[in-house]
Amino acid sequence: MRIAILGSGAAGSVFASYLKLGGADDITLVDLYKAHLDAINEKGLTFLYPAGEITQTGFKTAASAADIGIVDIAIVMVKCTQTATVLEASKNCIGPETVVCSLQNGLGNEDECLKFIPAERVLFGCGNMGTELPEPGVCVAKPHPGTNMFIGPSVKSELNDRAGKYLEECFAKGGLEPKYFDDVRPYIWKKVTSNAANNTVCSVLRLKIGEVDANPDGRELVFGVYREASAVAEAMGIPGLWEFIQEDHLHLQEGLANYYPSMAQDMLMHHRQTEVDFMTGAISRYGKRVNVPTPTCDVLTHVVKCMQATYDIQFKQA
Repeated sequence: MRIAILGSGAAGSVFASYLKLGGADDITLVDLYKAHLDAINEKGLTFLYPAGEITQTGFKTAASAADIGIVDIAIVMVKCTQTATVLEASKNCIGPETVVCSLQNGLGNEDECLKFIPAERVLFGCGNMGTELPEPGVCVAKPHPGTNMFIGPSVKSELNDRAGKYLEECFAKGGLEPKYFDDVRPYIWKKVTSNAANNTVCSVLRLKIGEVDANPDGRELVFGVYREASAVAEAMGIPGLWEFIQEDHLHLQEGLANYYPSMAQDMLMHHRQTEVDFMTGAISRYGKRVNVPTPTCDVLTHVVKCMQATYDIQFKQA
């Protein structure tokens, strides 16, 4: 199948690398990061993952999906805030049988895809891993143990199942532990809850995951998000989140304690806008729909949004 990765930064490059390792041989990386794409064209994409290091060649690259031709699967990997813009710009590569698959961070990404694509051709999911792009042409994967790639259909259909099973097969052969679910929502909530808590708290405290956990106040902020998300999910008919997230937190500390999550990288290292509206902000929105209070998520969302709006005037030590 022909695959386009719409957004080939850290996570997009990692997912593409796993897919290529697993046998997908026609992958186009789409991104505006010219230095990264140039490095891939010249030397290949160097992939650092638990099995070692490998440089893979043969990727196609493009700054835009407008002229790459129709693909079978378009995997959306841009920031959540850019989804609508990218899908509009990529409509030339999305044919009548193209399946669009969001593997982005956060809650509600499939809703953005459904504004452009029928539900019979929309997959969504997430990867449970840390990713980094330390330099152009180099990506790093730090997958969690156990099932670490979750994919499911917006609605059951022949096209969705065919594309979803293909992705599951390639990710598995590439070294991940993927699973294609008929209903992936509970697993999205499990991933997003961990992401939302650790991303926002690490960002505002300027600490790595393990450093936050070692501080009683930092740990309480993280578990405040866990508790609120679990209560919201329960009210939405998604049970068992609280039990899962406590166990998952232990695995997180084992594998990613010395890691700045993606939002912290965006805020502390690059002064970028973040996806907070699709993390703690989304938990807050869903909480309002089901009348569950979310004070920790509310405050963290406001703090992150204030910080990302004021990078240029924040105190800098001389």
